[in-house]
Amino acid sequence: MWLFLELADEVHEGESLPFDEPILLFAQAMARDGFDRVFLYFSAAGYQYGVVPFDILLVAGLAIARRFRDSVFAGLSIGGSALLNIATKQLYARDRPSLWESIAPESTFSFPSGHAMGSMTLALVLLLLCWRTRWRWWVVAAMAVFVPMVGLSRVYLGVHYPSDILAGWAAATVWVLGAWVLVRPLRARPA
Repeated sequence: MWLFLELADEVHEGESLPFDEPILLFAQAMARDGFDRVFLYFSAAGYQYGVVPFDILLVAGLAIARRFRDSVFAGLSIGGSALLNIATKQLYARDRPSLWESIAPESTFSFPSGHAMGSMTLALVLLLLCWRTRWRWWVVAAMAVFVPMVGLSRVYLGVHYPSDILAGWAAATVWVLGAWVLVRPLRARPA
């Protein structure tokens, strides 16, 4: 929460964070065709072709399996995170970086990153649901690659400042853990 509030305060005051531009320029300097393909893939997987369909299947699958508490937790986490992202983008209205013309341009506001929030939300939901199962280390390994790659893809493509990514991860973490505490009584064990 502290990280998000610090970043949000800087964005609200219209101040640029000292690490944003140098990291963006470094990302642009390493641009290559092979990297373009990799980062375009992770960007697409981080939203419309990966995270969103998986989110829908996860919530529906948990409901069909009659794991209602888990389904409510996943739905509240995922849906609430998306709504929080939309509202926060409107509140801060930060323009996207314009240091170069992106190969994957975006037209919405920049802060916080929806891709970063969505991928972190999914990762934490899966981790919390799988924590007491044999699948937890597979989830940790997969998400330890997926979440950073989605975030890096957005910086590489020049459509987000690094601070947008950090804010998205921070907001998602606070939201999902809050939903976990709300939906799952302290005495209940994770599925």
